[in-house]
Amino acid sequence: MLKNNRHDLVSAQQLDTEAVLHQIKLATAFQNGLQIKLRRPVYAMNLFFENSTRTHTSFEMAEQRLGIGVIGFQASDSSMTKGESLLDTLKTIQAIGVDLAVIRHSKNAYYEPILAEQLTLSLINAGDGSGEHPSQSLLDMMTINQAFGHFSGLKVGIIGDIAHSRVARSNAELLTKLGARVAFAGPDSWFPAEFSQFGPHVTVDEIVDQADVVMLLRVQHERLSTEMEEGFDASEYHERFGLTSERVERLHPQTIIMHPGPVNRGVEIDSDLVESPHSRIFQQMSNGMYMRMAIIADILSAKNLIEPIELGA
Repeated sequence: MLKNNRHDLVSAQQLDTEAVLHQIKLATAFQNGLQIKLRRPVYAMNLFFENSTRTHTSFEMAEQRLGIGVIGFQASDSSMTKGESLLDTLKTIQAIGVDLAVIRHSKNAYYEPILAEQLTLSLINAGDGSGEHPSQSLLDMMTINQAFGHFSGLKVGIIGDIAHSRVARSNAELLTKLGARVAFAGPDSWFPAEFSQFGPHVTVDEIVDQADVVMLLRVQHERLSTEMEEGFDASEYHERFGLTSERVERLHPQTIIMHPGPVNRGVEIDSDLVESPHSRIFQQMSNGMYMRMAIIADILSAKNLIEPIELGA
């Protein structure tokens, strides 16, 4: 079901509406106990060059639940510390039989020269700098669909560090394709003009008063310029742009709160709201494993490495 490339997932731009809905259906089937049968032993390696808990762990859990052999990788122990390129590292692990590489990297679009090589090894982008995060976006779509059963006409407000967020880019891409109405809020300096194609930049209070989905973003301290980081005040940010208890009282009863994590409690959101009835933050994390099972299964299906999956109508 992946477009433009038969066995890689690197960008939300590959996914049309049909593909997103298929991935949600497949992930839900895994959540309900679907099992797959591998045609032969399959091996995966997770190459994370930035710290991660949720994404790294859920990919590894997804791989193991699918019966895939997971080959360990530590960036600090790899030959890349000796100057080997990422492409040569992938060619090496392909040569020894790895079928699937899940990569998180600090460089935007790190995957472009890799895809140009047309490797037989499959690639899943687990986040590239401030570029994209397609698997997070798909699990977010699954979470929204669980709450509402549709996307058309839903009002989604994305609040925070838009400029440095790969989640914001991928989610804005998919939400608009699916028919949702997207708006953004946060500091003016963190709203790139390119995001205007997806929706307007409004105030946090406008989003709180109108949104069906309030999607918070972590402040990306590691990507802020020195000047921005030195000028950042967590208390001031929370007061101006954070989801406070006072603001939550104005949400519609059906409105859900989302956050890709890790959550800076008391900065993007009051601590006691993380587990509030509106919150779907930990549900997102649970959905992440099932969605990543679906992504991997689709790729293995495209490579004829699993028996056909029958999902029904």
